[in-house]
Amino acid sequence: MSSTSIPPENYCIALQPICDGKMRHVADELLYRSSASASFAQIDDQLTATARACSAAFYETGIDKLVGQRKIFFNAPREWLLKPELLPPNPEQVVVEVLESVSGEPEIIAALAKIRALGYDVALDDFQLTEKTRPLLNVATIIKVDLFEPVRARDIALYQEHGLRLLAEKVEDLDTFRRYRDLGFEFFQGYFYAKPEVREATSRNRGSNQSAQIRIMAELQEPEPDYAKLEPLIAQDPQLTFLLLKYTNSAMFRRLNEVTTIHQALNTLGLERVKTIVMTVMLANNGPSSLLSLPQALTRAAMCEQLAARMTQINPRTAFMAGLMSMMDLLMGGTLPEIVAQLPLGEDVKRAILFREQRLGKLLNLVEAFENAQMHDRAPDLVAQLNQVWLTSRAWATQVLEGVNEAL
Repeated sequence: MSSTSIPPENYCIALQPICDGKMRHVADELLYRSSASASFAQIDDQLTATARACSAAFYETGIDKLVGQRKIFFNAPREWLLKPELLPPNPEQVVVEVLESVSGEPEIIAALAKIRALGYDVALDDFQLTEKTRPLLNVATIIKVDLFEPVRARDIALYQEHGLRLLAEKVEDLDTFRRYRDLGFEFFQGYFYAKPEVREATSRNRGSNQSAQIRIMAELQEPEPDYAKLEPLIAQDPQLTFLLLKYTNSAMFRRLNEVTTIHQALNTLGLERVKTIVMTVMLANNGPSSLLSLPQALTRAAMCEQLAARMTQINPRTAFMAGLMSMMDLLMGGTLPEIVAQLPLGEDVKRAILFREQRLGKLLNLVEAFENAQMHDRAPDLVAQLNQVWLTSRAWATQVLEGVNEAL
């Protein structure tokens, strides 16, 4: 396929979380594809997609809104490495990823040394040690090791001798996470955090249980939640009460008088914010996996809400909750049918979440397809619209979670 046959505006962007050895969300990788079928794209398409994705993330939205104070990993094509003036701003937050196709030729080494001098961290992506790539070890700060490829102990020892920080990518399960953490890896990227086993310590840290959480969410699903019912439900969970009050008194609201009761907190936040914040605080405290999955879950929910607002037959708030509920199995453990069955959702909403039926189900499928960059049969205008909706949704989710993280 020629590069001219791929519409350059038909690209997708997303963020993939990176955590540390304590499963704290410390960074994100900016993912982009020049089109939904980017595996067939020529280098010109990759450069176009890189420029457009970076423009959207770093200039139009701003990484402070997208990731807060976390680091953001950015895949830089060879041409960008040779022209550091093309790199995005905020060097203290940006990690420049050197693609696996780049070797350690003198001009690349000189360029990376200049990039380091400008304050950027440099990561070697999917690194494979050869004589041609060995010089890159002298100008990098982080090395990403693909666990789908053979990992040699002598290579790991060499990286550590160079003082490189080790990032394991494509970590698929908790046993692998623990094994490489014990080997000295500092950062981890993959799908292991979605496994329910990480919730094993939750009961020791919290006085609540899933049943209590479901009851709170059930009341929040009512068309007009009753604060008189909601207040005692929240009060039954002392830690949730503490976190909600701490959030309401955070710097985000710049209050002169301290909020000291649940009733005051509910009135201060307002109904719609209460729905989002109570559920977010509750889920964020549900274990490390929830903290890592929450940005995607909230972003998906907000995307569903924004897209539904442009339609005529889907209630935006219903779409928001459907988007959030569609990831509840990862956020709370257990199976999605079991969790959905306990919520007072209409049968049509439940079937949309579980079986993707009717308009709401199709909306969920569309948002998930965008998240996975499976948009090859979609019009470029629609993909561009989804990109913009994702950016605003992610910025909103980051703002919400910053307040929650301050309270935790």
